[in-house]
Amino acid sequence: MNRLREIREDSDKLQKDIAKVLNVSQQQYSRYESETSQMTYEQLKILSDYYQVSIDYLLYNTDERKPLPKSIIKDK
Repeated sequence: MNRLREIREDSDKLQKDIAKVLNVSQQQYSRYESETSQMTYEQLKILSDYYQVSIDYLLYNTDERKPLPKSIIKDK
């Protein structure tokens, strides 16, 4: 299953709910989930903050849902 769809459904949200968070249409968000359109970095950042997960998780670079602690990010 698509990671965006999975995390949205785990949060009991509809596509239109997440589309509002990203300020896009439900149709555009559907394209993100179906991977026929790509999200911008800014949109990925918004979703990672919204879901409290890392961008790497959203992009399948890790299966760890938790974002890096802020202290680690600041130290880099």
